[in-house]
Amino acid sequence: MALRLIEVFLPLTEEKNIRQLLSSDSHWTKESIFKSQEQLLVQILLEEEWLESVASKLKEKFAHLEDFQLLLLPVESLPIQNDSESAENSLYHKDKRNQEIYDRVAESIHLCSTEISLVILSTAIAAIGLVEGSEVVIIGAMVIAPLLKPNMALAVATTFGDLSLAIKTVKVGLTEIFLSLLLSICLGILVPVNLCMQEIAIRTSVNFSDVVLAFASGAAGAISLTVGEQSAVVGVMVSVALLPPLVALGMLIGSQLWQPAVETAVLVLTNIACLNLAAIATFWLRDIRPQKWWQKFQAGKITGIVTTFWTIILILLIVAIFMFQFDVVKGNFQ
Repeated sequence: MALRLIEVFLPLTEEKNIRQLLSSDSHWTKESIFKSQEQLLVQILLEEEWLESVASKLKEKFAHLEDFQLLLLPVESLPIQNDSESAENSLYHKDKRNQEIYDRVAESIHLCSTEISLVILSTAIAAIGLVEGSEVVIIGAMVIAPLLKPNMALAVATTFGDLSLAIKTVKVGLTEIFLSLLLSICLGILVPVNLCMQEIAIRTSVNFSDVVLAFASGAAGAISLTVGEQSAVVGVMVSVALLPPLVALGMLIGSQLWQPAVETAVLVLTNIACLNLAAIATFWLRDIRPQKWWQKFQAGKITGIVTTFWTIILILLIVAIFMFQFDVVKGNFQ
């Protein structure tokens, strides 16, 4: 329905006459009268089909007056978005954002010569830092270690329920871990380590502060991914939970120090479980998952299964940590 607005300017003395005219005709949809010190402003809102007849009546009644003015104005209506349309738009933008995150993660997961080179270099540098007791060298190794992407990609694959991406990510992640571990074992054979080395010793005792650190690192990595800023600092946070313990584990195995190697292995596995649980929880809370109900239902089942798996692993590892804390299992290795 097209509407038009008529504005009429009249002398103040014509207020009674215009009110009578307005009350005698029902064609206008709405009318208003405004007064100033000099004149009246009458606004009449009506359907377009009645515009000509109403304008004719006004001219016939008041055209002889010197101060009479009549303006015809179009009325533009703004579209009003209902709740369902607003919800659909919100769902569309959220789905688009999540798809961009998924695509960015999926494209970054591949095992190439650059990734392999970074794993080898970071492992070698970390081993030097552990042997020499240099925190600066260890930090340098963590900066270049490519360990952030596989862990975050596995969490994304979990919340999206994408088994193919999960399998691909597990293959890449395990290849990087075993490559670093194998190189560390070789370095441990060539350069035997002992528990008098401070940087080695501190990674052979499992503490609950390590669990908190791994959870915080996983959450930070997930948040940085959702905002599109994967900074080097976040990469270091993830690497600090994985690279030094992993390299220490390999070097302890190479040096045949089995009991501390077992504790370090528990630390590595605990950190991996905590990283993934924290990342999955963060993505879930930030609604990084499919938005269509059937996809969300399927992804929810897979997320539940994987979360249960990591939780059981973490509980078993925490039990092992308690046992190490109270020297329950240490005697078996001595």
